[in-house]
Amino acid sequence: MNALGLLRQKIANGDFAVGIYGLGYVGLPLALRFAEVGVRVIGFDVDAEKVHKLNAGQSYIERLGADQITQALQTGFEATDDFSRSIEADVLIICVPTPLDRHHEPDLSFVVNTVEAILPHFRAGQLLSLESTTWPGTTEEVLLPRLRERSFEPGVDCALVFSPEREDPGNPTYGTRDIPKVIGGQTPLCLELGQAAYAYAIRTLVPVSSPRVAEMTKLLENIHRAVNIGLVNEMKIVCDKMKIDIHEVIRAAATKPFGFVPYTPGPGLGGHCIPIDPFYLTWKAKEYGINTRFIELAGEINHYMPHWVVQKVADALNDRGRAIKGSRILVLGLAYKKNIDDTRESPAVEIMSLLESKGAHVEYSDPHVPKFPRKRDYSFDLESVELTQQSLRGFDCMVLTTDHDTFDYELLQKHSPLLVDTRGRLTGAANVISA
Repeated sequence: MNALGLLRQKIANGDFAVGIYGLGYVGLPLALRFAEVGVRVIGFDVDAEKVHKLNAGQSYIERLGADQITQALQTGFEATDDFSRSIEADVLIICVPTPLDRHHEPDLSFVVNTVEAILPHFRAGQLLSLESTTWPGTTEEVLLPRLRERSFEPGVDCALVFSPEREDPGNPTYGTRDIPKVIGGQTPLCLELGQAAYAYAIRTLVPVSSPRVAEMTKLLENIHRAVNIGLVNEMKIVCDKMKIDIHEVIRAAATKPFGFVPYTPGPGLGGHCIPIDPFYLTWKAKEYGINTRFIELAGEINHYMPHWVVQKVADALNDRGRAIKGSRILVLGLAYKKNIDDTRESPAVEIMSLLESKGAHVEYSDPHVPKFPRKRDYSFDLESVELTQQSLRGFDCMVLTTDHDTFDYELLQKHSPLLVDTRGRLTGAANVISA
């Protein structure tokens, strides 16, 4: 029996091990899901602190409880920063970030570094899956040549697939097992083996003809959201100038039972996917001589929104005889969307930075984010402010950037001298300004 025949047999018998590379908001839930169904899981991460916490039964992601970590440990899950242990896994799944660099171009360094760390320990009969969102062609242009340099050929002695993550943090309806999973294989046998492995953890698999199709599928999903959010954010600016409540307009339009999908405006885009992924396609499209004007315009609008919010804050303070410089401003909500602790690409952080650059004394309050997290481009030595009557009186302005359900909105509206609302959560009060 050849190496892939043995892999097929091991997967069919449930006697295989999965290696998950990158134990963040995508990788850790997937690791716990495989462990939940009895598959042995080795979690790999370069962050020694994460590895230590997981092996001690602790969680660093709010929605994943310590009890889930403990249960996974009891079924054989373990975390490590020793990439030489890659040889122990049969299915290797890469779930690392794919950000943009300073020039707004794709930064594939996390993927490349992970692959380079794996390859010295890669063996015949392993399946390599990339889940990180990237441009169409990455699997064939970045991973495949590196495998071939080591004399491995997908479909012959190893398997190679692309299966984009579809995590939605904070969604109570769709967890890891419930979200249909797209998967494309480098060869038909690669696809067959990838489906067989993922079927243990995911209820519904959606096979497509190639990794390129799977890569483009993920980009289309996120570009669809980015473009529509850009549209409604532009509509918000227009409605503001016309003294029209955009949220009332959206509610009315949403009563149409066909042909309209409601999107809500906000202070900008957040999360690892929506603000970043469209630019992976615009960058790649230039290789084919195509300018993706529609996508780029939506990106410009969404990127502008934090600046729009800061201008609204400046105007609101100015109307009350104050300047941003020297004002104490409290940003309400650091996470990129409500009821979660995920601050990746959060527009709230950009707003804090812009306000500080204009001389404001900025703090934040977020019940889900007790301490400002480490970030590559921002540094605030801050802890979340507890919201009380007394603490609110110490600020000149509050900016609601994330409408967590746990915020006491009655308290905020009653005791805030000025409240700039970017989410349409509060209406009717004299101290509330819509932004």
